[in-house]
Amino acid sequence: MICDEGDALSEDGEVEQAIKKYLTALKLVPLPKNEWEASTWIYAALGDAYFTNEEYVQAKDSFFNALNCPEGISNPLILLRLGESLVECGELDKAKEYLLRAYMLEGYEIFSEEDQKYYELIKDIIGGY
Repeated sequence: MICDEGDALSEDGEVEQAIKKYLTALKLVPLPKNEWEASTWIYAALGDAYFTNEEYVQAKDSFFNALNCPEGISNPLILLRLGESLVECGELDKAKEYLLRAYMLEGYEIFSEEDQKYYELIKDIIGGY
């Protein structure tokens, strides 16, 4: 599958090539794309690749698209990455909202392997230390 190829490329650090694979996979999804579960995962993978590549506006857009696909709104990883992308775009108020949603679904654990600056943004709101 094209997405598997994209995942392998991303893991190998070939993020630009991974992005091309994900975009190719997305083109194969019928319209309207937001009605297909496959779109949720493709947009999320695309967002991750953009985030890794420090293309934060594209990452944000991809995660917003994933959010509007089946089960996207309840996916803690999508919420986390969207929040992180918003931080990097300087949209801190919006970022806090999505970081809080991720925290409410998964607790601190979802932040455990992330840059702690993201958790620090919501720590006072949730009463964390």
